[in-house]
Amino acid sequence: MSRFARLLAPILATALIAVLLLPTAGSAQGSYRFVVVTHGQASDPFWSVVKNGVDQAAKDMGVTVEYQAPGTFDMVAMAQLIDAAVASKPDGMVVSIPDANALGPHIKAAVDAGIPVISINSGSDVAQSLGVLTHIGQTEFEAGQGGGTQMATAGVKHAICVNQEVGNAALDLRCNGFKDKMTAAGASVDVLAVDLNNPTDAQQRITAAVTADSTIDGIFTLGPTGAAPALAALNAMGKLGQIKLATFDLSPDVLQAIADGNMLFAIDQQQYMQGYLPIVLLKLNASNLNTIANPVLMTGPGFVTKDNALKVINLSKAGTR
Repeated sequence: MSRFARLLAPILATALIAVLLLPTAGSAQGSYRFVVVTHGQASDPFWSVVKNGVDQAAKDMGVTVEYQAPGTFDMVAMAQLIDAAVASKPDGMVVSIPDANALGPHIKAAVDAGIPVISINSGSDVAQSLGVLTHIGQTEFEAGQGGGTQMATAGVKHAICVNQEVGNAALDLRCNGFKDKMTAAGASVDVLAVDLNNPTDAQQRITAAVTADSTIDGIFTLGPTGAAPALAALNAMGKLGQIKLATFDLSPDVLQAIADGNMLFAIDQQQYMQGYLPIVLLKLNASNLNTIANPVLMTGPGFVTKDNALKVINLSKAGTR
């Protein structure tokens, strides 16, 4: 069993014992098949860790799991993946819900077909209405508020919130929560839309925004792929460390920037758990009819700062942070 599973054991000990000891016909190695459909590609620095959690849980639970995602942020393509997964009749599904309007009917179709569904990452506000078993992740608005409080405390008066997927409900909530606490502290926030399929253009947009308004003294990005062009822009302008920078989520570059003092903090939603926990819960549901009544909002937000960045860097090398 993985180190993560051992750490998780005190929380799920009784349930895991039930899975391991239950003498059912369906308890044989690999007899359950689950499908994970998210809006994040396994090559993305954030979602690669989610997939690592999925893969390790599949190994620990003795089940088969398929991880699928559209090539880009594409709700039509994601809906098609969900429909195809439903048609394959898995024993359970895991989905992210970045756009409930686009994906809701397809998720409901899975539930109506009798397939247990767990949502992760985005969709905590709509998961129950769609009939999923539970949601695993963090509440995005509150996490954004946490970032706003931290940045306001650091003295930022005018920040830009860099949003790479305007219309992604989770990212919009992050910006809204950030703005809520910043404005409450007397600061101002502007939202800057960028396209991270073109990192050079994203860097140029951030550079242009900072150049056009000398009062901007903070940049808040919504993921490590957004933090990368922000770091590059500030470095090229000679403002690294002068304009305060923070982000959601972790990557090796983000962690190193925090350790070096070039970034204030990263909001850590512990995405390895978002991949790992739903597979455990689906196995329990399939083999022992266990359900979770409420959202499992235990994966975040947490904060990685200069005080703990080096420890998290060591864990990230193992692909679990």
